[in-house]
Amino acid sequence: RWPMSTVTEEYHAKHRRSAELFREAQDLFPDGVTHDTRYATPFPITATHGKGSRKWDVDGNEYIDYVMGHGALLLGHSHPDIVSAVAQQAARGTHLGASHELEQDWARLVRRLIPSAEKVRFTSSGTEATMMALRLARAFTGKPRVIKFEEHFHGWSDYLLAGSGRGTGGIPETTWGAMRVLPPNDIGAVEATLRDDSGVAAIILEPTGAHMGRLPVQPEFLQQLREASSRHNVVLIFDEVVTGFRISTGGAQAKYGVTPDLTTLAKILGGGLPGGAVTGRADILDMISHREDPEWDVERRVSHPGTFNGNPLSAAAGVHCLELVATGEPNARADAAAARLISGVNTIMASMEMPGCCYGEASLFHLRLGRACVCGHSGACTAPHSEVTGGLTAAMSMSLKRAMLNAGVDLMGGRGGIVSATHSDADVDQTLAAFEAGFDALRRDGMV
Repeated sequence: RWPMSTVTEEYHAKHRRSAELFREAQDLFPDGVTHDTRYATPFPITATHGKGSRKWDVDGNEYIDYVMGHGALLLGHSHPDIVSAVAQQAARGTHLGASHELEQDWARLVRRLIPSAEKVRFTSSGTEATMMALRLARAFTGKPRVIKFEEHFHGWSDYLLAGSGRGTGGIPETTWGAMRVLPPNDIGAVEATLRDDSGVAAIILEPTGAHMGRLPVQPEFLQQLREASSRHNVVLIFDEVVTGFRISTGGAQAKYGVTPDLTTLAKILGGGLPGGAVTGRADILDMISHREDPEWDVERRVSHPGTFNGNPLSAAAGVHCLELVATGEPNARADAAAARLISGVNTIMASMEMPGCCYGEASLFHLRLGRACVCGHSGACTAPHSEVTGGLTAAMSMSLKRAMLNAGVDLMGGRGGIVSATHSDADVDQTLAAFEAGFDALRRDGMV
């Protein structure tokens, strides 16, 4: 049994069927879940369905959802256009084992929206996209090593888990020799590494910072990286799996005016279905191309199979999603709701004399409790990386997540959330009331 508190007692009472299903799931899955971030104590909720900004669980509880498909659902749950497109395509074929027109339509929309996009290669996930981007960069430059930044997450592949702060069991130590993990926002460290190591092929980062921007990267650092990588003939990779089509319709690169050589995409790209992509300079993407030259095709070309690359269902959903994104309306609605939510949470924290803040960019928001923030007028946290790593502990975030679930709100890991175009003013009002109750519950339980 986990230690009981007012919050956990209420959680147990409201989620009896979820608790039963979790006990069964533990016999089937490690941790009883199929994704690390769904792990929760004493057990996670089990959802049944979603619509718009809401989802429901097996106990009949209704939630305002700020997980939003781990960031894939800018348009909300079960958008009617996406449902219709997927249903129509499923009747025509879920996997045709051949090229199809929808994949071209999908790629044209990527190229229309993402500044770096000259050519596109689809994958099945963001992890596959970042793996492919690294391989392309190494093949193109003929160099072995890659710079990444502390706590930046690029999927669960061996190389890219270096410095991520996540479980690295089973990864050979020799793998780490190919990575250079540096502190973010420190162009001096980057310049020194590039000066001393001529074997660096690429630099990869989350352009708004680690943990969906919870540990921010400053926009000027992006421009500094662009200039340094160009001078040293190093491939600059923006991992826009999270930020692509969310930070702006053209991602972080469009918002900040910095164009990388390669971009990795997923989440919103697939309209809520599995799908990823690598896009960018044609000469780098063409490392995948056959030349009918045995030496090239066998030893230098980057091979890329993948059963579900560009599959018709994901393409159908992705096309309809990106057509709506291209209008700018979904982003505007989501950003406005997030801004109102961030402002409201900060007002509540001030009135409760609770140290910390709520901050974020576009439709992403993050919480910081127990330590002061230094935030700009736009709500973007401007504190250096080293100053924003403390505050909300794992125990506090889990307790807050339970308290918010009790109040009918599902946060992303208890540390923040993701807003969709379907979150209404009424949703925000209800969420702010839940935050007030949640913060009060944390105080009663002695967590803050």
